[in-house]
Amino acid sequence: MRTVSKKIFFDFCKAYVEDRIARIEGHIQGLQESLRSETKSSAGDKHETGRAMVQLEREKLGQQLAEAEKMQQVLAKVAPELVAVKVGLGSWVKTSKNHYYLAISAGEYKDLEETTYCISAATPIGKSLLGKSVGEAIVFNETTITITEIL
Repeated sequence: MRTVSKKIFFDFCKAYVEDRIARIEGHIQGLQESLRSETKSSAGDKHETGRAMVQLEREKLGQQLAEAEKMQQVLAKVAPELVAVKVGLGSWVKTSKNHYYLAISAGEYKDLEETTYCISAATPIGKSLLGKSVGEAIVFNETTITITEIL
């Protein structure tokens, strides 16, 4: 049996957030460049409508960036080396159904032997798991799930 460090999941989540922030910032920069390069033309209303649409897109991207930065702040609170008796932020929880890493919602981490779902503690399953210990069970989607290990 191999040993997997929680640091793998932490690094996976960190890379997910950094990539997301970089992509959003790239889109924002592209929009700002298009706004700057656009010159006032004789089109009038058409020009103003285009600028307004670009501005709305910029605001939407700004909200996405703020959400990604919040994810980054949550990750900053995670101590990957910490092992707790109860499920908390940064816990790798093995259950009778799936494995979960409680930090941020970054999707599935797959390796050759198993899948671990990187989830936020604010998700329904994350909320159900928080504060629980090995041997305790939760009911999620009408399925009883038992915690078998907390790392």
